[in-house]
Amino acid sequence: MTVSPVRRARRTSAVLVLCAGLLLSVPPALALAPVTAQKAAQGEGYRLPSAALQAVVDAPRAPSLSLSPRRDLAAMLQTPPLPSIAQVAAPELKLAGLRINPKTVSDSRFSFGSKLWLISTADGTERQISGLPQPLSVASLAWSPDQKYLAFNQLDPASGANELWLVDVGTASARRVAQGLNSIVGNGYAWLPGGDALLVMQRRAGAGEAPLGDGVPAGPAIQETVAGQGVRSVRTYQDLLKNEDDARLFEYYLQAQPVRVAINGDTTPVGAVGIYLGLSASPDGNYLLSQRVQRPFSYAVPVSRFPRNIEVLDAQGKLVRTVARLPLVDGLPTGNDAVPTGVRSISWRADAPATLVWAEAQDGGDPARDTAIRDAVLMQAAPFEKPPVTLAQLGSRYAGIRWSSGELALLDEFWWKSRQVKQWKIAPDLPEQAPVLLSERSDDDRYSDPGEPVLQLDAAGRSHLQLSADGNSFYRIGAGASAEGDRPFLDKVDLASGKSERLFHSQAPHYEVPLALIDGDNPRVLSYRESNDVPANLFTRGLGADATPQPLTHFAHPLPALRGVNKEQIRYTRNDGVELTGDLLLPPGYDPKKDGPRPLLMWAYPAEFKSAADASQVTGSPHRFNAISYWGPQAFLAKGYVVLSAPSMPIIGEGDAEPNDTYIEQLVASAQAAVDEVVRRGVADRERIAVGGHSYGAFMTANLLAHTDLFKAGIARSGAYNRTLTPFGFQAEERNYWKAQDTYLKMSPFNYADRIKTPILFIHGAEDNNSGTFPMQSERMFAAVKGLGGTARLVMLPNESHGYRARESIMTMLAESEDWLDQWLAAPVKQDKRR
Repeated sequence: MTVSPVRRARRTSAVLVLCAGLLLSVPPALALAPVTAQKAAQGEGYRLPSAALQAVVDAPRAPSLSLSPRRDLAAMLQTPPLPSIAQVAAPELKLAGLRINPKTVSDSRFSFGSKLWLISTADGTERQISGLPQPLSVASLAWSPDQKYLAFNQLDPASGANELWLVDVGTASARRVAQGLNSIVGNGYAWLPGGDALLVMQRRAGAGEAPLGDGVPAGPAIQETVAGQGVRSVRTYQDLLKNEDDARLFEYYLQAQPVRVAINGDTTPVGAVGIYLGLSASPDGNYLLSQRVQRPFSYAVPVSRFPRNIEVLDAQGKLVRTVARLPLVDGLPTGNDAVPTGVRSISWRADAPATLVWAEAQDGGDPARDTAIRDAVLMQAAPFEKPPVTLAQLGSRYAGIRWSSGELALLDEFWWKSRQVKQWKIAPDLPEQAPVLLSERSDDDRYSDPGEPVLQLDAAGRSHLQLSADGNSFYRIGAGASAEGDRPFLDKVDLASGKSERLFHSQAPHYEVPLALIDGDNPRVLSYRESNDVPANLFTRGLGADATPQPLTHFAHPLPALRGVNKEQIRYTRNDGVELTGDLLLPPGYDPKKDGPRPLLMWAYPAEFKSAADASQVTGSPHRFNAISYWGPQAFLAKGYVVLSAPSMPIIGEGDAEPNDTYIEQLVASAQAAVDEVVRRGVADRERIAVGGHSYGAFMTANLLAHTDLFKAGIARSGAYNRTLTPFGFQAEERNYWKAQDTYLKMSPFNYADRIKTPILFIHGAEDNNSGTFPMQSERMFAAVKGLGGTARLVMLPNESHGYRARESIMTMLAESEDWLDQWLAAPVKQDKRR
């Protein structure tokens, strides 16, 4: 189980200047002055923002935590500062939807753990590990099922090393056990049951040099389709194969040899060389479930949709049974509930020696078909000679099983169109026993979310439901969404009645998330606990009402100068009665009554809902740590700006109505309500408010500038602006362009570029690999605004993907945003009114 006090790119910061080793405080009010130093024109290279924002980027990050199977130990992994552009610009292959580092034969990654140590979850005692490689560059961690060892992948792009190391937990010492891993797909290693060996994917021996094309084409790249197959939706994908040269290169790098690596480092080949998308051992260790890619490859879809053979092998890698030969999936029926036909979501049953479980669509994978049964869940046990048996028949799509025993498992199903999710209690070994419905709700209804079942690992390393000592109950951990904000909880659920007993509930002024329940004579809960000015730390506590939480870690505020940020979870109402939420953050020392309104940055991301009631629910918590992230708007608190973070932008379509048919109207209404509220509170005036967002938030930003006069500047990062370029659906829109042409056109801000007179800053990674947000989207949108007489700036960050990674890129992103906001919000700006 791996958890971290840091969510995505949450970064804490303070208004600090680092100069000759001295930390100097910068008053936030002074930080509002426009930046004149380092003002860059086109072609002048990377830039640095003001010192206050540099401090945000370089603030130390909290370590991540990986709990041991018995949860009495944890591995702590420290992440270093951001990588340099030299690292990010290293050679990279883009093949079949994958990005590959050819030097390490791994997926392209740039963030690694630079420090590794162990901590006791009983008292917080730390143990240092000897023998670690230097420089340490940890890509992934995995505890052995018996907890005697901790495996990690040492991946060093500088040297090209891709190695497997083991930490002997008893002696706290590390040693290398394997080299030459192939970790392009997955981690490249996994523990075998019992913990005495690992299954490792190694580079193919004797492969020679990578094939090089001579630049002379062997012929055209040809694709073909045949009429009569019906409408098939294919989303827009990046990094696809383009020709046979790409296909040969793909085969060269993806082919791997599975080997069994013993604890002492002895290796034994297992099975044949192949392109494996999955290879996992049965709980008893006697079989392997193999999924290997086969030709023909495709120029239209990524590797996950290539043809594959699903096979059962014995422990030595010899074929036992072919489960399925799946064809190329080059398109699906229309709708987000559409799935491929045939074997899907196959895995080992965790509570049985060697039993396969998978789903198969009963409606042809087409949600438009009218049928009572959508999916069947099938099961087949070793020696795989008898036909599979039906475990369940579902009225919607299979969404996974949590296993316990032959008498108990929890099965989930989900239907995207209605957002309905159900959970059933089933008895896998008693098919005659009727399933019991434990919960049914809308996935949008956060208030009714019962939480996720708590799991624990067995001796084979498989996850099981964690049951009470008497076996009559299981546990759930949930976010605890409520009208007061999120209050995470731990519940004990009676299996017979389904009734829940609350064992723990987060209490103000803290936000506390249970991580695990440790059984025993004195059961205790491990949790992450934080508050507005104190970052998340690991705590342990008993279950009694008077139990005192004991800290196990003591992570300090990364940038104390920004301690004192005032955060309020505000509530306000849209003109149609929908209740909205947002986090209003005020910089330290700012008092709107004495100081008057400040420039304000609003940063948002729209979301779709099927009911106004669900859309009106409160999200987030007023008691979370005020983390100042360089990725979100909070960084500009260090400049003295007021920030409205994550204001609700719900797009609602009740009943049979499609949310996006009224996207513009609802978006504008939500933005108007947010602006009215911050003005009413006296923290902002209407002439100095900017809006921004990333990805779908950038799409939102361009639309708001095209259809309102609410904002005086916009920042749109890595967005999509012309929906005809994503004709088979986008975000939550499941209809294709030809079924909802008016909606696609109306939602595309590109079609209203002539109305964008508010200054807009476009930032985009030049190598964006996100489906739908091709770099061309920002280039064409900027060209349209420019050609139509608007005010815009386009910044294309070299070698960056959908999320920016290099320190130089992040600094430039902030410098450009800072100058843009200072230029257009420093004083009231008169603008053209919409036509």
